[in-house]
Amino acid sequence: MNKEKLYEALNYVNASRESRGKMVSRIEDNLHLIPILIEIIKDDVDPISCKAGWVLESVAQINLTPIITNLDVFIDSLKHISLESSVRPASKICQLLVINEFSKKSEKLKQNLTTYHLNAITEAAFDWLIGDYKVAPKAYSMTTLLLIGRRITWIHPELQQILKQNYESGSAAYKARARMTLKVLEKK
Repeated sequence: MNKEKLYEALNYVNASRESRGKMVSRIEDNLHLIPILIEIIKDDVDPISCKAGWVLESVAQINLTPIITNLDVFIDSLKHISLESSVRPASKICQLLVINEFSKKSEKLKQNLTTYHLNAITEAAFDWLIGDYKVAPKAYSMTTLLLIGRRITWIHPELQQILKQNYESGSAAYKARARMTLKVLEKK
């Protein structure tokens, strides 16, 4: 499968798990398509970019290895993603990568996010947290920043300040997640 055929196949993907699952299986059988999928996600003006994001997120939830193998390509794409329906899956993938990085479980994938990767994810997560996005990317960003803040010390005070500033104007879901995050931050 090449880029044109992948693009055509993405036209038939919808938000249902079944539809995404079929496409994920095709991607898993053709892992060379991951960088092409990421390239499509970067094309923010194209509605297909969000479908590519859904598929990439589903791949990451099953197995992070294909993302880790293409980590630099994914990390470099973050600054190009601004379409709401593409930001949500990108923020979820960032959360999965960071959870994996900070996991103490022995089955943790060998990853070792570099300082460059952590800084790029941090920048994107703060943008999503303070930007005009729905609650899902904001919630994923809170978790991501909470974990990265274990290694990069300036993050926790900034995160705490932003959550307190935006608390009153946030939705009920935002407030609930912010309360949980602030509770963890205040214990430190």
